[in-house]
Amino acid sequence: MSTRAAGPIQQSARCCSAARPVWYPLVLSRRLGTSALVYGLLAASGSLWSLLAGRSPLWLPPDEVWLGQWIPDTTARTLLSLSLGVAVAALAIRGTRTLVERTRWAKRLHIELRSLVGPLSSAAIAFFALTSGAVEELFFRGAMQPALGLLLTSVVFGAAHLGHATALLPLALWAALMGAVFGALYALTGSLLGPIAAHVLINYENMHYLVAYDPAPVARERRVTPDAPTLVGSPVRLSGRPNPTEPTPSRFATKS
Repeated sequence: MSTRAAGPIQQSARCCSAARPVWYPLVLSRRLGTSALVYGLLAASGSLWSLLAGRSPLWLPPDEVWLGQWIPDTTARTLLSLSLGVAVAALAIRGTRTLVERTRWAKRLHIELRSLVGPLSSAAIAFFALTSGAVEELFFRGAMQPALGLLLTSVVFGAAHLGHATALLPLALWAALMGAVFGALYALTGSLLGPIAAHVLINYENMHYLVAYDPAPVARERRVTPDAPTLVGSPVRLSGRPNPTEPTPSRFATKS
């Protein structure tokens, strides 16, 4: 029976699972607990904000929905929201992989995030994707957007992903863009279920990709290191072969 060689993502996933340190379960349990606490507080804050404003955190009033006059039925708009949410997720997931494979800034960001996230099990990824996707939409789109508007909420959402590292600036800009897309979907259909579905699916698939795919082997095959200037500039030589940008000595040059 013939076997096919595993691709770089499968190989990286096996290496990652095999290289988990002995303290991994303890650190993971602490991260899960911290995440549950933080997102629990954020969900309570968003729900309280909506309650004090006299609004539903999941549905907009019909007169505020962009498609409210053309699609008055709430069920129909909810189904449309879910359908568009899945489509947005598919495009964002495919776009993420394309950017990481073809652009230097996305590859650098991918490597930076891999170092921050570390190894994660599939169950942990599902937990983080579900809590972050659902609660962030509940807070930012469900509670904040009706008060601050779509654009300002998107900016705040992007800034929340910046953290303390300037290396995460591309992530903050990408989050602001996706926040605007989620917000537009919410305003278009009046249902938060579509943005929640899109956010959860994107986080779930992209976290799997983040943990499984290591650009380092690919970079070594191309004779560069993942943190080398190749990702932002000229290639770096790892062997005796000259770089394309490195001038080669002329055979007519005289020795001093």
